[in-house]
Amino acid sequence: MIQRFIELGEGYSDLFELLELAKTNQHRLHMLLRLDTTINNRKMTSLAVILKPAESGKLMPLYLCREGIPNPDETPNQRYELFDSFAKELKHEVHTLVVKSSNDFNEPALYYQYLIGVLRMNRYIPPLS
Repeated sequence: MIQRFIELGEGYSDLFELLELAKTNQHRLHMLLRLDTTINNRKMTSLAVILKPAESGKLMPLYLCREGIPNPDETPNQRYELFDSFAKELKHEVHTLVVKSSNDFNEPALYYQYLIGVLRMNRYIPPLS
């Protein structure tokens, strides 16, 4: 199975797209995820929707709005509240992890490899098969 991050942007429209992807693929919804990090002494959050592979496919997509939302524990904000409300509406838990910043990596591909390793280690996604 291939696990691949698909990055959306950081704005409201990107968050609405992320939520719409989850809503239209409820039957494939694997997990809702919050990744907390620190960038330049600011606590930031990434939000992700992880879907199960399509019926005839081997790709497990991980849709991500990367590090564009202030950490809701520090600064309550409407973007995270939308995500949290959506999770409650679908009766899903938002899983939270603290991870390194993407700034700690020379390129996004290395950051995504790191995240996939963290998610596999925590058994949030299945091991490589």
